[in-house]
Amino acid sequence: MSDFKDCTRELLAFRAERDWEQFHNPKDQILSLVLEAAEVMELTQWKNGAALDEHLATNKQSLADELADVVGWVLLIAHDQGIDLSQAMQSKLTKIVLKYPVDKSRRRADKYTQYEK
Repeated sequence: MSDFKDCTRELLAFRAERDWEQFHNPKDQILSLVLEAAEVMELTQWKNGAALDEHLATNKQSLADELADVVGWVLLIAHDQGIDLSQAMQSKLTKIVLKYPVDKSRRRADKYTQYEK
């Protein structure tokens, strides 16, 4: 699978072979996305600094698997809702470039609403 279009096709074939589309309503798909994201978070629970870095390095495959689960749900949701992710990402990048200009955001973790007007 070389790109997200290929991944989406593979996921759709996987789902169709199992007749799972009937279970994939938007609410349950989004719930599954959040649950998978929570599994990514779980990999970092109770760890910080060097211990976290070491844990993630040691468990890189687990992190990769969990991230792939998240991306899988994103791809299915986007497909089923008729969203072109490439176009959506480009649109979002344009918006955040405007919200976070370099001169106000460089080396700052503030939300854009905290910048001086």
